[in-house]
Amino acid sequence: MIISGKTAVITGGASGLGEASAARLHAMGANVVIADLNEAKGQEVARKLGEKALFVRADVASTDDIRNLCQAAITAFGSIHILVNNAGIIGAGRTIGKGGPYNIDSFRRVIEINLIGAFNMLSNAAWEMAKNEPENGEKGVIINVASAAAFDGQIGQAAYSASKGGVVGMTLPVARDLSRDGIRVVTIAPGIFDTPMMEAMPQPARESLEKQIPFPSRLGAPEEFAHLVQAIVENGYLNGETIRLDGAVRMQPK
Repeated sequence: MIISGKTAVITGGASGLGEASAARLHAMGANVVIADLNEAKGQEVARKLGEKALFVRADVASTDDIRNLCQAAITAFGSIHILVNNAGIIGAGRTIGKGGPYNIDSFRRVIEINLIGAFNMLSNAAWEMAKNEPENGEKGVIINVASAAAFDGQIGQAAYSASKGGVVGMTLPVARDLSRDGIRVVTIAPGIFDTPMMEAMPQPARESLEKQIPFPSRLGAPEEFAHLVQAIVENGYLNGETIRLDGAVRMQPK
């Protein structure tokens, strides 16, 4: 799909991987709709990008918010062609702790946002994409964001790994579901990236993480993630796949 002139919705677009994706797609000529709960940061990103950029406050755990987001994109730009389904939370805790079993409400919250919210978002976006005029048979591209934790989750990541493993697991069946509508579905499973969360980490801890990454032995740059987003959109034969973007790292237990 040619990016220029298309409309992209990026959830979790106010920082990190989402912000980098919004900036890259915008630079390629797309209209971008930045969705996030952080209104101040989201508005700042939209202002920085300037024309053809819109911020919409949205919680992917809310069906009403998702529908309002899709409608805002269509009202502003006429259609939705690209979804970067990036919004998510971490959630950490051992299966049993010193005080008892894992708080099941916390587990449920991670699943609600990272898996159910991601599916709800892509389903609503796909409904709108299916109305597009096809370009070489293609009407839309959905890019989900999982994690290396989907494959090698660490101690304390049961909820997070389960949610991201679910995103990986639904990639192929959703791609098959949407094939009749000319919509491709691809998932990126990033490793350890230099996001705002990592910037707050003490330098010794960062260096320890970097040593675990075979090559290149450094944290990933958000721009590298955004570059893959671009490649997925532009490569019309890439569909139903999960791509690890992690410098060959395989996470240790802790």
